Amino acid sequence: MKLAEMLAELPRHCSIGVKTSHDGNQKYWRGYKLHLDVADGQIPISGILTAASLHDSQAAIPLAVMTAQRVTSLYDVMDAAYDATEIREHSRSLGHVPIIRPVKRNCGERPFTGRAKWEAREMTWAEEDRMRERTMVERVYARLKDEFGGREIRVRGPRKVMAHLMFWVLALTADQLLKLA
Repeated sequence: MKLAEMLAELPRHCSIGVKTSHDGNQKYWRGYKLHLDVADGQIPISGILTAASLHDSQAAIPLAVMTAQRVTSLYDVMDAAYDATEIREHSRSLGHVPIIRPVKRNCGERPFTGRAKWEAREMTWAEEDRMRERTMVERVYARLKDEFGGREIRVRGPRKVMAHLMFWVLALTADQLLKLA
């Protein structure tokens, strides 16, 4: 499937999003969700705007294709929300090494204890080392929200929202490039 077809399939309407915070509470918002692909040095490479209700993993493949058309990369580093066979296989088809934090999966009860047995693929030391770099994506989102106004957008419609976000992403990118120079 071509990139344009993949992007056309993603919902872009205003919707209700929900996210579970680190303390287990659910946070709701109304609007959209920006998905970014970020390179080393906190430089945004690609971005897609979707409905807030879309799960992050559904934008992973189109975002990876968009990024692969723009830059040459070796790794696709993702958190546990992206732990799916299709995403891993697609990453490999692009010639990348997928480094995705594995999800602990319930494999039934342990005999005699009655507790659930969890199974998770272990990451190698090299994968763990590269996974530590993934926090730069969270820093980019935090800067976009806190320093560039991405937390409060006062326009309606996906085209206007995307335009405002991309101006802020452009300003953030310029700031990061100046810091690296």
